[in-house]
Amino acid sequence: MEENSFIFSDGADPKMIEAYKKAQETFKYFWREQSWEYRRIIPSLNLSCVKVAFSEKDSETGKDIVEHMWINEIDFDGDHVKGYLINEPNNLTKIQAGDYFEIPLHEISDWLFTITPSVKKPKGLSKLFSSSEDPLPKAYGGFTIQKMRADMSDAERKEHDGFWGLDFGDFNEIHVVHEQKEKPENLVEHPMSKNMKEKLVEFLQNYPDELTNMDDNGLSLIHRETLAGNLSSIEIILSSGGDKHLKTSKGKTALDFAKQMNWEHLIPALED
Repeated sequence: MEENSFIFSDGADPKMIEAYKKAQETFKYFWREQSWEYRRIIPSLNLSCVKVAFSEKDSETGKDIVEHMWINEIDFDGDHVKGYLINEPNNLTKIQAGDYFEIPLHEISDWLFTITPSVKKPKGLSKLFSSSEDPLPKAYGGFTIQKMRADMSDAERKEHDGFWGLDFGDFNEIHVVHEQKEKPENLVEHPMSKNMKEKLVEFLQNYPDELTNMDDNGLSLIHRETLAGNLSSIEIILSSGGDKHLKTSKGKTALDFAKQMNWEHLIPALED
C-alpha cells in the first residue's frame, strides 16, 4: 500500500481525517496500556482494538470499496500494528473475520480501549438498600466514534451509546489514559511502570540475559519498554547494564523509537 493514500481513499470529511490523524498520533497511549495489559494477572481492559481502513477494487466499476473495521489481539513492533479482523465485511470479498493483518502505523484510523471504573461497594445492611448500578466501562480513544457522536442528536447519541454499552463521555473531551482528569501525570508515565520497579530489578538480577534477548519482533527489552513509554523501566535497564545503543533486527535503537513515538520524557535518558 502506498503511504497515506490508503487511509484517506474513502473521501472522508476533514473532521474525520483529523480524527484519523489524532488516533495515529496518540496510538502510543493505546500501546502503553495494551503492553501492560499483557503483563497483568487479572485483566483490566474490557475491550481493546484498532480500526483500519480496508479496501479493494470493485470488479465492475473499478472504483475503490473502503470499509473501516476493527482488529484485536494487537501486537506492535514499532512500525506495524498487528492483529486479527473482528468484523465480517459488508462489501469486501477478499478478507473475512479472523484474518491476520500487519498494518503500518500511519494507516490506522482509530483505536479504542475500555476500562470499568472501580467503585467502593457499600458494606453491611447499606449494601442491601443501595440502588446504584455498576458503572459502564469507560471508553478511551475512539476518535472516529466521537466525531460521529458529535454529529448525532441527543436521542441518537443515547441510542448509539446504549448499543455499545459503553460510557463514551463528552465528545469534546476525549481521554487517552485512565484517570486522565484525576491524575494528569498518567499522561507522562503509566503508574505500573513506577509500581513494578522493584520487581524489574529483581527480574534482571535473576535473568540478566533478558537485557539482550530479542523477541519474535526483533526487539529487546529496552526497545519494548521504550515503545511503551516506561521511563522507570528504562532507568532500571540502563542501571542494570543494558545497552542504549542496542539495535533491533531492523537496525533501530531505543532512542530511534523514543523520537518516533514522541515519548519526550524518554529522550534525555537515551541520548549520549
